[in-house]
Amino acid sequence: MTHRVAFLAFDDVTLLDVSGPLEVLHQAGRLGHPYTPVLVSPHGGDVTTSSGLALARTTTAAEAGPVDTLVVAGADRLAEQSPEAELLAAAATLAERARRVASVCTGAFVLAELGLLDGRRATTHWRHAKTLAHRYPAVQVEPDALHIRDGRYVTSAGISAGIDLALALVEDDHGADAAREAARELVVFMQRPGGQSQFSTALATPPARSDLLGSVTASVLADPAADHSLPAMAASAAVSTRHLTRLFRTELHTTPARWVERVRLDRAQQLLLDGHSVTSAAHRSGLGSDETLRRAFARHLGTTPTVYRRRFATTRPHDSPA
Repeated sequence: MTHRVAFLAFDDVTLLDVSGPLEVLHQAGRLGHPYTPVLVSPHGGDVTTSSGLALARTTTAAEAGPVDTLVVAGADRLAEQSPEAELLAAAATLAERARRVASVCTGAFVLAELGLLDGRRATTHWRHAKTLAHRYPAVQVEPDALHIRDGRYVTSAGISAGIDLALALVEDDHGADAAREAARELVVFMQRPGGQSQFSTALATPPARSDLLGSVTASVLADPAADHSLPAMAASAAVSTRHLTRLFRTELHTTPARWVERVRLDRAQQLLLDGHSVTSAAHRSGLGSDETLRRAFARHLGTTPTVYRRRFATTRPHDSPA
């Protein structure tokens, strides 16, 4: 049975918020899991995207017909001002008849304005997460997640995270193998788990203001498995452990141990996704043991390394599983 997905677009919509998920569904259809996309806009007709290109021949919500899933795309202006009445009306009409309702990026502001996310967990682009939380205090905003499901509602972070969201929808409908095959066809690096941070530790860390701390963090990022105990890092930087700890707290707002653990966890995630065993990932990332790796996964990701690899890795393990 073909699954009908309505994409709600409007003038100034971010093109990739629509085209990214659309292409995922197209590839899923080529693999034997058909979807019927329906482009909808408040007034029908052509819609001009933020990049200046047009989405042609959209239909109105009243004319869209049966809808299994609604995907509300985003635009920067949704975080700057309340969505217009016509857009809200179209979203409300489609959401009422849909089994599943999703948003990409600032499309969450439309769902929140309608009250659909009240009392629910949700996310949006990291830049607008504080605005979403302030404007809609009844929404439990999680600013760092790629996508979040709460009941029949699924919200995602910005821009390319819409591809991750669409892959998650395909997985819900047709299983993990179908989603992985679609990801391969798209040459997407991996199907990232919804709870994964929008940024790696390297990208999320603000630039160190001092050359000394910059050198220390660069050394850790270059080789996470090396000896990066506090005494070792302090000796390498020719400062006291107390002074180095103060630099981490002042400039990066964390402790040396916590920051190094996050870097190593990022590395371990990548190793697991590349097909390494739990034992190998623990050793190569610098976390040391299976148990240390498991504790880090539970603390930061709320899952186990084995479950993470089984669900998201796209290659067979290089080593015997642990």
